[in-house]
Amino acid sequence: MLLEFTVGNFLSFKDKKTFSLEAGSITEHKENLVKEGKFKVLRSAVLYGANSSGKSNFIKALDFMVTTIKNSSKLNSTDILNVKPFLLSTATQNQPSFFEIIFLSENKMIRYGFEIDNKKVHAEWLFISNNLKKEETYFIRTIDGIAVTEVFKEASTIIPNTRDNALFVSTLDQFNVEVAKQVMGNVSLIEVKSGIEHTNSALMTNLLYQRENHQDDLKKFIYRLNLGFTNFHLDENEFKTFHKVYDNKGSLISDFEFSLKENESSGTNKIFDLAGFIVLALKFGLIVVIDELDAKLHPIITQEIIKLFHNSKTNPHNAQLIFTTHDTNLLGANLFRRDQIWFTEKDDFEATDLYSLLEFKDENGKTVRKDRSFEADYIRGRYGAIPYISNFQEL
Repeated sequence: MLLEFTVGNFLSFKDKKTFSLEAGSITEHKENLVKEGKFKVLRSAVLYGANSSGKSNFIKALDFMVTTIKNSSKLNSTDILNVKPFLLSTATQNQPSFFEIIFLSENKMIRYGFEIDNKKVHAEWLFISNNLKKEETYFIRTIDGIAVTEVFKEASTIIPNTRDNALFVSTLDQFNVEVAKQVMGNVSLIEVKSGIEHTNSALMTNLLYQRENHQDDLKKFIYRLNLGFTNFHLDENEFKTFHKVYDNKGSLISDFEFSLKENESSGTNKIFDLAGFIVLALKFGLIVVIDELDAKLHPIITQEIIKLFHNSKTNPHNAQLIFTTHDTNLLGANLFRRDQIWFTEKDDFEATDLYSLLEFKDENGKTVRKDRSFEADYIRGRYGAIPYISNFQEL
């Protein structure tokens, strides 16, 4: 499970900001968390903020880290790493970007991170806490080289094979080093998807439908949402839906076949496109990250998807859902704990701040009580992270 993600000097994130799925010491919605040894981990988190506040940049940062780890070993020595530092400060424009991620896996806590610019890796580190006890150092990389510790001495022979613009952990994975495989295995659990441009996700839904051991799960998910058709099937890689046809007396005559893409709503198409990854996540414990989950969807549909992740019966393998949204109805639906609600807001220098409702304090230094109306308070601007609309006279 994902425990933490930290990013700094990337896109609108100037300073290091940490997003945490470790549950706080509060009592509401205990069903929304999972116990992993001494840790309590949240099953989901939602991010709110004004347009251009950094919500999507947070998703892009996590996606960048995951993609970089997966693809690092495939690059040539002259390839550019496509890092995008915070450009609105002379202090950061030419500095490396920072990424760190923490997983809980098989009674271990894995903390891995790196600092990179477009040309090379400036720093890299791996710490592992076996049996969730004291953290041990496995390797530390600086601009001067890579140092491995005694517990990871088998990695020392691979140091000469590591390019300046390649991650050490990705290189180790190429040489089948077990510890590196554990890191890569956890990273591979993260699936980042767009809630707006989602057609490229449809292939997974098609593949699942063609697998007998997954088709029933896919159908249960689709039918659960009651999207208006009576049946559906895959015909030459295109989904068809069936609707009932009645005569003028109201008697059922037949079923009529529609093309999903041509005849069903954009919301229904979105559900089909993302269904494969949602079903896989719930079945195998993946971490699904969706930018603008609510786009094109009715609020009740969005709520139902969230509830699937919160319910231990529908989510027995502790999948996690992280998403951005503008749908304030979710705040009033009694779905989330205070530590599951996060906000992004830009400061006067256009740098993104990231904070949770649990850690938010008002001007009097008071925290938010669990019996507050989160939706009403947010719309009123009590927690910040909302757009400022100028009066016409001010323009």
